[in-house]
Amino acid sequence: MQMLWIASMLFTACCAVPQDLSVKMFTFPVESNVARVRLLPSGNNFTSVTVCLRFLTDLTRAYSLFSMASTANNNEFLIFKTPNKGRFDVVTRGKFSRFNGLPDDPNTWYSICSTWDSNSGLAQVWINRNPSTRKVGFKGNLDGELSIVLGQEQDAVDGGFDAAQSFVGMITDVHMWDYALSACEIQRFASDLNFTPGDVINWRALDFNIVGDVVIEDSQINGCFHNQ
Repeated sequence: MQMLWIASMLFTACCAVPQDLSVKMFTFPVESNVARVRLLPSGNNFTSVTVCLRFLTDLTRAYSLFSMASTANNNEFLIFKTPNKGRFDVVTRGKFSRFNGLPDDPNTWYSICSTWDSNSGLAQVWINRNPSTRKVGFKGNLDGELSIVLGQEQDAVDGGFDAAQSFVGMITDVHMWDYALSACEIQRFASDLNFTPGDVINWRALDFNIVGDVVIEDSQINGCFHNQ
């Protein structure tokens, strides 16, 4: 019985060497407090951060798009969609920066990027090729042993998950940089025009683990973003 349990856990938690997921996407088909993708970054001390990804969901409640926690703070860097129409939060070392009036239609593919710089503390969100205002977040480095999760919002390092904040839908093209991308670079990502892949997390060489009910499928938007 114990051997069957171990085999089941190995099947559920999919571990792999870095993979090129250029033509793939993660599908999160059910609301859950378990299902997630754990990303393994190449670095753990940041003075600036940019995270970009593409997503589609029909959720109207709150959900997490990108959750980075550490032993220092559960919300080291978090991109969070609130239940309010058009409102996204970017949280840096527990400090909230709230952005209103952003595109937020269900069953629509969006490209989202969030930048943060430690010197100014300024954070910003870009949806497709359009920027938000810039708002002050945490001033200082993000460091410590990091846990990065897609599909759940961490209230502890790789834990404290709430199904009511889980992501249901599809996510693809996840990249993270240890610097703030320029407006031009972000627009190139949004249009998928030969952008420089992330140096911390690179979708084209992704180091990850899958836990629970998450499916790797062929991307439904490859080609759709090209040359826009």
